[in-house]
Amino acid sequence: MSNEKKRSAEAMTNWAIRCLEQQGATNEVAQSMASHLVAGDLLGFRTHGLLRLRYNLQALAKGATKGAGQPEVIQRRAAIQLWDADLLSGLYVLPLAISRAIDMARDYGTGTLVIRRAQHVAALAVYLEQATQAGMLIQMMCSTPAQEVVAPHGAKSACFSPNPFAIGVPTAGQPVLLDMSLSMTAAGKVRTALAEGRQLPYPALITPTGDYSCDPQTFVAEKPSVLASLGGEQLGYKGTGLNLFSEFWTLGLSNYGRADAAAEDGDANTVWLQVVDPTALMTAGAFERQAQQLVNAVKAAEPIDPNQPVRVPGEGALATRERQLRQGISYSAATWRQLEWCAEFCQQPLP
Repeated sequence: MSNEKKRSAEAMTNWAIRCLEQQGATNEVAQSMASHLVAGDLLGFRTHGLLRLRYNLQALAKGATKGAGQPEVIQRRAAIQLWDADLLSGLYVLPLAISRAIDMARDYGTGTLVIRRAQHVAALAVYLEQATQAGMLIQMMCSTPAQEVVAPHGAKSACFSPNPFAIGVPTAGQPVLLDMSLSMTAAGKVRTALAEGRQLPYPALITPTGDYSCDPQTFVAEKPSVLASLGGEQLGYKGTGLNLFSEFWTLGLSNYGRADAAAEDGDANTVWLQVVDPTALMTAGAFERQAQQLVNAVKAAEPIDPNQPVRVPGEGALATRERQLRQGISYSAATWRQLEWCAEFCQQPLP
C-alpha cells in the first residue's frame, strides 16, 4: 500500500497561506508565497514546492525573511533596473519584477531587472507563464552569493552556487518552459535522495579525494562532497562556462558578490531576468508561428525508443499539472512528514 497523500491544490494553498500568515507574512505576501510553492508541486518540481515551506516558515519566524515591505529600486534606466529585495521572499518579489519587466517591454521592446537579496525564489519555472501569457519571451538566471557548493571543472572544492537557468517561450500551442540547473543536479535533489535512502542516478558529486560519486551520504559527511558542474567528469568545462555566465550576469551586475554577502543572507538569491516583446520586431502572432514550427520539428524527430516520443521542455510538467489539478497533488511520505512538522509548528491542521 502506498503512503502517498493526495490533496487539492486549493486546499494546500489555503493551508500554506494560514501557516505563513501565522509566522508574520501579510496576506498579500503569504498568498504569493503559497501559490508559487504549490505551483512547483503542480508542475512536478517536488524539491522546490511545499517541501520548502518549513524553511520559509522558520526564516519568517527568525526574521531572516521579511513578511512585509517592497523592494527598493537602486538604479534605473528606461528598460533596465536594479532592485534590492532586502530579504523579502523571492516568491513575492519575482512576480512583481516580471510585471515591471513586461511593462518596460511594452514600451521599449524589452525589460531587464536584476534583483539582489531576494529570499529563496524556489523553482524558476513557476514564474515563466506570467510572461508567456502576455505573449512575451522570458529568460532568468539565479545565484546565491552566500553559498558555494558547486565545483568548477577539474576541481574538488566549490566556488559556485547551483545556479538555475530558465526560459519561457509563447507558441501557437503550449508554451515552452525550461528550468534547469547549471550544476549536475540541485542540492535539493541530493537531500531528497538522502531522505529516501537511494543513490543519485548519475555521478553528480565530487568527494574530497576528487572522485565522482552517486552517493548522497557523501554530501553530509564530515568532509562533504560538492556538486559537479553541468557536464560532469567529461564535459564539465561547459558547465563551468555557463556558471560563470550566470554569475557575471547576476552577482556581477548586482554589484553584490560573494565578498559582499553577509552571513545572515543564507539562501538569499540574486536574479537576472529579461522579458522580450516580439511585436517590437514583427507583427502580432508572427513569432508564435515561428516558435510553433520549431516545436513541431522537435516533436516530429524519430525517437530512439518508439514508446518514448521526443518532448519539448515543459511538456511533461504541464501534463503533470493538468493531471494533479484533476486528481489532487501527490505528496510522498517523506514530504508529508515535513508538512506535518509545519502544521504542528503553526498550529494549522493539514487538510
